[in-house]
Amino acid sequence: MKKTLLSLAILSSFAAHADEGMWMPQQLPQVAKQLKAAGLKLDPSTLTKLTEFPMGAIVSLGGCSASFVSPQGLVVTNHHCVYNSVAVNSTPERDLLANGFLAKTLGEELPAAPGSRVYVTEEVANVSDRVITPEVAKLNGKARLDAIEKNQKQLQAECEKDAGYRCTVASYYGGLEFYRLKQLEIRDVRLVHAPPSGVGKFGGDTDNWMWPRHTGDYGFYRAYVSKDGKAAEFSKDNVPYQPKHHLKIAKEGSKEGDFVMVLGYPGRTNRHRLPSEVAFTFDWNYPAFVQASGETLAIIERETKNDPAAKLKYAGQVASVNNYYKNRKGMLTSYQNSDFLQRKTAEHNALKAWVNANPARKAQYAADIDAAEKLIAERDAGTRKSFFLTYAQPKFLSSARALYRLANERTKPDAERKAGYQERDMPRLTSVITGQDRTYDEKVDKALVLNFLTKYNAQPAAEHDAAFDAALGIKPGMGEAELKAALDRIYAGSKLADKEERLAWLKKSPQEFQASNDSFIKAAVAMYDAGMKDEAKDEELAGKIQQAYGNYMKAKIAYMSSRGQAVYPDANGTLRATFGKIAGRAVGADGTTGWTAFTNVNGVVAKHTGEGEFNAPAAQLEAIRKKDFGKYVDPKLKTVPVNYLATLDITGGNSGSAALNSKAELIGLAFDGTLDSIISDWDFNKAMTRDIQVDIRYILWNMQHVDKADNLLKEMNAL
Repeated sequence: MKKTLLSLAILSSFAAHADEGMWMPQQLPQVAKQLKAAGLKLDPSTLTKLTEFPMGAIVSLGGCSASFVSPQGLVVTNHHCVYNSVAVNSTPERDLLANGFLAKTLGEELPAAPGSRVYVTEEVANVSDRVITPEVAKLNGKARLDAIEKNQKQLQAECEKDAGYRCTVASYYGGLEFYRLKQLEIRDVRLVHAPPSGVGKFGGDTDNWMWPRHTGDYGFYRAYVSKDGKAAEFSKDNVPYQPKHHLKIAKEGSKEGDFVMVLGYPGRTNRHRLPSEVAFTFDWNYPAFVQASGETLAIIERETKNDPAAKLKYAGQVASVNNYYKNRKGMLTSYQNSDFLQRKTAEHNALKAWVNANPARKAQYAADIDAAEKLIAERDAGTRKSFFLTYAQPKFLSSARALYRLANERTKPDAERKAGYQERDMPRLTSVITGQDRTYDEKVDKALVLNFLTKYNAQPAAEHDAAFDAALGIKPGMGEAELKAALDRIYAGSKLADKEERLAWLKKSPQEFQASNDSFIKAAVAMYDAGMKDEAKDEELAGKIQQAYGNYMKAKIAYMSSRGQAVYPDANGTLRATFGKIAGRAVGADGTTGWTAFTNVNGVVAKHTGEGEFNAPAAQLEAIRKKDFGKYVDPKLKTVPVNYLATLDITGGNSGSAALNSKAELIGLAFDGTLDSIISDWDFNKAMTRDIQVDIRYILWNMQHVDKADNLLKEMNAL
C-alpha cells in the first residue's frame, strides 16, 4: 500500500502513544516494535495477511464480532450477540432464553434470526484515488455526494463479480481516505449453543458496564454454505463452511500482566469531533436519547407484562435498548464530571491558531474549518427538529416506505439505484421483511408510537412534517384521544402484519402501490415525494460537510503530526486490532477501592438471589458447591475465573471479539467496558479505560461441567 499523509503521520508519531488506538491491519508493521515489546510472539507482519492465521479466523456478524473455532465453521461470539436468535426460536412452552440451547448434532441446529450473516474479510485495499477523483474534488453539495456514491457502487460492483461476496467502500478520517473491503457473505447461519440467561446474561442490566462482573457472555453459531462451497440461502442440503483458519484454544490460563490483543470490528468512535458536536451530543442529543429509551423500556414492560409471547418477541429489542440506555447514561455522568469540552475547545482553538499563523496553511484550511463548524450546526438543528418523528412511525409504515422506495428504485438500471436498494441488497432486505412479525406485536407497537406521536404533535406547527401529518390524518394540537383514533384507523386498514402480504409487495410496481387501499401503503405513497425532497436537501448538506470536514481532518493530521501525536482513524465498523495487557485498576469507580484483574465463580454464588437478573442455574451452583472444576482452576485464584479486565481500546461492535494471548491463542471474548471509561469513545483516558472479557476457562468449564456440551468441546479440540 502506498504511503499516504495519514500513514506517514501515524508512523512518525506512534512511539509516544502506543497504548491507544484501533489499528487497521495494514498499519501493524508500523508498530511492530511496540507489539513485540508488549509481548507478541508472532511476527507482526503476519497480522496484515487477512487470509492467513490469525486474521483469517476473525469474522463480522454485521454489528458484533466473532471467530471461527473449528474446521467445521463453528463460530464463537457473545451471548448478547446471539440473543435475538435465541429469542426468535423461543416460545412460552420452549423458553430457550431461560433454559439455554445446545444442539448435540448438526440436525438439531436452528436457523438464526432473519438477516443473520457471517462476513469473512479477505481483502482491504486503498481506493481513495478512485473515489475522490480530480473530477469529484471539484464538486460540492449533493453533486459531490452523488459522485462519491457512484464511484463507491462501481468499486463494489467490480468486487462483487465474484459470487457470494459482499464488498464495501468505507470512509476513514472524515472522508479523506476510502478503503474497499471484500468479504465472503455467508447467509445460512444457525444457532448451535447458548447458555441459559442465568449464565449468559447473569447480572442483567444491573451489572451491565459494571465491575466486578460475573457474566458468561458467550454463544455459538455455525456457518453453512452449499455443497459446492458457495454462499447460499438456508437449505437443509447445505453443509458446514470450512474456514481456511480457525483459532486454537489456549492450553495455559491467563494472568495479570499478560499481553492481550483483541481483533474485531469496532463500530464507531468520535475522537476527531468538533467542540460544537461534543456540546450538542452531551447537552442535548444523549439526554434526549436517554429519556426516549427509558420511556420505550417502560412501555414495552407495561404492554408485555401479562403476555409471555409478546415479551419474547421484544426481548431482543429490550436487551439492545437497555444496553445503549445505560451506556449513554454512563457517558453523561463521565462528561458532567469532566473538563472534556473545555479541553476539546482549547485543542480546537490551538489548531485554528496554528492554521492562521501561516499564510499558506490559512489559505489551505481556514475556510473549510469555519465551514465545517457552520454546516454541522445546521445538521444538528435538523436532528433536534426531527427527533420525535423518528420514533413516531409505526413499524409497518416504515416497512411500507422501504418497499415503495424499492419499487421505484427497481425501475432504474441497477447501477443507478440508491445504495441499499440494489440487487445485492435483496437477500438481506427480503430476509428482514420476512421475519418482522417475529419481533412485532400490534398493541406494543401502537403504544410506543402513541407515546412519541404525542410528543411530536406537541411541537410547534412549523416543526411538523406536513406529509407525515396528512398521511396519518393528524393535525398539530390534537389531543391524545384523537391521535389514538388516527392510529387505530391506520393500523386497522393494513395487512402488512401478515408475512405473505409483505413478501408480495417486494415485487410489485409503483403503479400497484399507487392503486392500493392498504392504509400503510397509501401513507407511504403519500409521503414519498416530500421524503425525496427532504433526502435531497439532507444530501446537499452532507456533501458540503464531507468536503469541509475532510479538509478539516487534513489540517488536524498535519497539526497533530507537527506535535508528534498519533492520528489513527476513528472506528467505522471495519477490521481493527488493539493490544495491551491484562490489568486491574489502582482506583475503582468509587475513587477509593482498587479493582482486581479477575473475578471468579465464588462471586456468582455471592450474587445469586434465585430470581430476576441474578438467577444462576441450579446445575451451575451445584457444580460450584462441589468444586467440580476439573482442569479449569486458576492456580492463584484456586477456583475458576469468570471475567477479567484489560487495557484495550474497544467500543460497540467489538462485542464477541477474540481476545488472544501472545501466541494468538483464544483466551476469552471481549464483551463490555466499565461505565466510567466508556466515554473513551469520545475522550480516551489511558489511566481509566478498561474493557471486560469473559475468560475462556469459564466458557469451557461451563460447557463441560454444567451444560455437557462435550460434542462442541471435542470439535474445538478443547477436551
